[in-house]
Amino acid sequence: MRYLHTMVRVRDLEASLHFYRDLLGLVQTRRMDSEAGRFSLIYLAAPQDTARAETEKSPEVELTFNWDLEDYQGGRNFGHLAFEVEDIYAACQRLMDGGVVINRPPRDGHMAFIRSPDGISVELLQGGERLAPAEPWASMPNVGVW
Repeated sequence: MRYLHTMVRVRDLEASLHFYRDLLGLVQTRRMDSEAGRFSLIYLAAPQDTARAETEKSPEVELTFNWDLEDYQGGRNFGHLAFEVEDIYAACQRLMDGGVVINRPPRDGHMAFIRSPDGISVELLQGGERLAPAEPWASMPNVGVW
């Protein structure tokens, strides 16, 4: 068994691409638009996984955009996506500068949580050793839920 992808249904494709690609830094590896099925599938990978995703079709995040509007609730959602980052403080700062709320700041130099425009929880984990606690992160409160 091997991991292939995580599918996330999105309501606003442009807002989601801005979040996942432009702010979070994922790279689009492929796209499929189905006129008959009235949906688009956009596959994204972390920069260090791009070559593997292009050849093996994994590991990826699949954004599913149904052209006919639908409200996704209840059993159609899930826990969270998790990504390792080189510098959790720099990643959180870049996201904040892009208007993303840091719901659970990286007070411990190791872990933070944010949400996508569709409310999907995204966990950011520091690669390697934890960073030393630093401001403003060390004293930031949690905001909302994740």
